[in-house]
Amino acid sequence: MKLPSSILALVLFATTAAPAATTIVRGPYLQSATPTSMVVRWRTDATEASVVAYGTTRDKLTLLAKSEGVVAEHIVQLTDLQPATQYFYVVGAAAPKPPTGKAAEDAPVRAATSTFTTPPPVGTAKPTRVWVLGDPGTKNAVQIAVRDVYRKYTGGRPTDLWLLLGDNAYPDGTDADYQKAIFEMYPDTLRTSPLWPALGNHDAKSANSITQSGVYYDIFTLPTRAQAGGMMSGTEAYYSFDYANIHFVCLDSHDSDRSPAGAMLQWLKADLAGTQRDWIIAFFHHPTYSKGTHNSDSDTDSGGRMNDMRAIFLPVLEAGGVDLVLTGHSHVYERSPLIDGHYGKSPTFDATKHVKQKGNGRADGDGVYRKPRRRAPHVGEVSVVTGSAGHASARPVPLDHPAMIVSFNEAGSSVLDIDGLRLDLVFLNEKGEKRDWFSIVKE
Repeated sequence: MKLPSSILALVLFATTAAPAATTIVRGPYLQSATPTSMVVRWRTDATEASVVAYGTTRDKLTLLAKSEGVVAEHIVQLTDLQPATQYFYVVGAAAPKPPTGKAAEDAPVRAATSTFTTPPPVGTAKPTRVWVLGDPGTKNAVQIAVRDVYRKYTGGRPTDLWLLLGDNAYPDGTDADYQKAIFEMYPDTLRTSPLWPALGNHDAKSANSITQSGVYYDIFTLPTRAQAGGMMSGTEAYYSFDYANIHFVCLDSHDSDRSPAGAMLQWLKADLAGTQRDWIIAFFHHPTYSKGTHNSDSDTDSGGRMNDMRAIFLPVLEAGGVDLVLTGHSHVYERSPLIDGHYGKSPTFDATKHVKQKGNGRADGDGVYRKPRRRAPHVGEVSVVTGSAGHASARPVPLDHPAMIVSFNEAGSSVLDIDGLRLDLVFLNEKGEKRDWFSIVKE
């Protein structure tokens, strides 16, 4: 709604306000983005009303959104937005006194203005950049280096969204861990790009997917009723969303029931059957294939979760036409060619049966991977373990899984670009070197 200047004068934004004003100690950060809505969250050091002033012009923030109550943990949803549109916003609270009529006293004191761009209409092809971070939350020099390398690489190119693949905040996923490892580490990206996380085993030390309680579930606002596309899951533990012509699926490989009869697998089948997007990208914590700091062949490593994701969930993903599987947990980078149908342990991998297209997938190498535009089951996916955004292994690791044609024990993050019917992924190490890259083209 439009605000007259007299009402705008009531809005006080916390930074350098009067002595009684609160201070923003976390955020703002963006959640659950859709073409017509955005959730804005932040935290203050004392309770106050939750208000966001926003608009499409930096100096005319004439729209107002707020939530009820006086709180320190602020969650405000902006609605009736225009797709593919840049918005400017500031967060704060209404002043406790009416305007005095004196311009100097009534002028709002504002936090730094932030900006975001809403997703395009669902199904629309739009160049999309995704930053992918696996196991980032170490709060150390390596995490800083990986962050800064990406900033330099992307330059002025906006990050449309970013993914956390779990183990987001070491060692225990506490609120203090998240404050240091995420909110103080990535403030600029948090306020401009929607964040979509997955739960890892370290996050689960302070959270419970069954009850949807604990720090992870307190600090993230994720879709449970298909608000961002896909199929209603009824839980924030696993969910899906659409961005442009891409369908993203987040699974909970740690806490939720991973059995064939479990709710998560049944939801996944329905979700994949219902999507019409050109691309399907799945992300979760425990890898289907790895010989890094974790061994996906082991029945005891990580409680057998890697075996479960490979034997139970990967067949459903591949039958549903998944194009890319992104995982972390193993603090290395490993990547397959275009493969399908391998659900056993590594000795059973047979390249003559399981590789759909050989080569490194590079236009300047063996050629890009090619798939039919029309989605079909079992036409191949690329599995990427990118779990070293906070650190690589401090000890030698085998890195010899036969399904993986590229393996590095190096810290880094992955950059995903989708433009129409072309997908490109680049792995950047902490030194800024482009260590792996490949492309998938649909035709």
